[in-house]
Amino acid sequence: MGHQEEGSKLVSKKAVSTFRLCNDRRKTEVVEIHAPNPRFHFLFIPGNPGVITFYTDFFESLYDQMGETASITGIGQISHSEKDWEHGQLFSLKEQIDHKINFIQQELQALEVPLILLGHSVGSYMSLEIFKQIPEKVAYFIALYPFLAVNTQSQQQSVIKKISRSRLASSMISATVALLGFLPISASKFLAKKLVGKSWSSTALDALCKSVLKYHTMNNVLYLAMTEFEEFVNEPDWEFIRKKRDRIAFLYGDDDHWGPLHMHDKILKQVPNAIVEIEREGHTHAFSCTIAGSVWVACHIATLINKTIF
Repeated sequence: MGHQEEGSKLVSKKAVSTFRLCNDRRKTEVVEIHAPNPRFHFLFIPGNPGVITFYTDFFESLYDQMGETASITGIGQISHSEKDWEHGQLFSLKEQIDHKINFIQQELQALEVPLILLGHSVGSYMSLEIFKQIPEKVAYFIALYPFLAVNTQSQQQSVIKKISRSRLASSMISATVALLGFLPISASKFLAKKLVGKSWSSTALDALCKSVLKYHTMNNVLYLAMTEFEEFVNEPDWEFIRKKRDRIAFLYGDDDHWGPLHMHDKILKQVPNAIVEIEREGHTHAFSCTIAGSVWVACHIATLINKTIF
């Protein structure tokens, strides 16, 4: 296993958070739940922001829905964490993908059960690239509310693209966000709940206030976004998806500008008989920030695995 530079800490009843130093010398936050006798191992790749503790409630729900038969590892994006381990360095989409591959080769090399990749948002794109580069390691891949291409109809994406392309604007926004991070945690959580997270869980609010409201994190969020938009001028690799269609499933949201329904339709057109489903229960792209969203998606994955995969 990798080196643990920081002591393990319990972040929920079942999940443990540690910081791992991988062979690429990058330190990353990892949240894990270990099953006593696992049949599967889930590796979860988050979206952007890539703060892995946003997904703690989801990991617990998935563990329960799987009947405690699957171990779960969630790996955060480099420098999307409470501490600035990388001293202000910025990491691109490609660097984040390479780091995840390095992690798999180091930490999960000796797995004796099938490895199932779960990706959320741009983490779905990362997972797809991982699958392409080391297909022998991956038994199945599930894309959750996937961000695979720029949505030209989204005004929000257009604004984020413009901001992320300006280093000055990114630095100014990161500095403003960091000022909020200097508030007492109770005050920042109160503001966050009023402004963005009225239905958010306490776990999600903690992740936001402790890890996102940092200069290094927000600067990396915007830099990663910039490189996402640069990469997504290309179409998804439809040939690879067609080739692996029996080992890939997609879940789209009913109202999600990051994973719009026209991409759902495009997948069905490009990849006949692909497993592509739509969540119509009113959960948002940030499904893991509410208990209801976490439980629903966990139940969907467990049902998919039990009926379709193994």
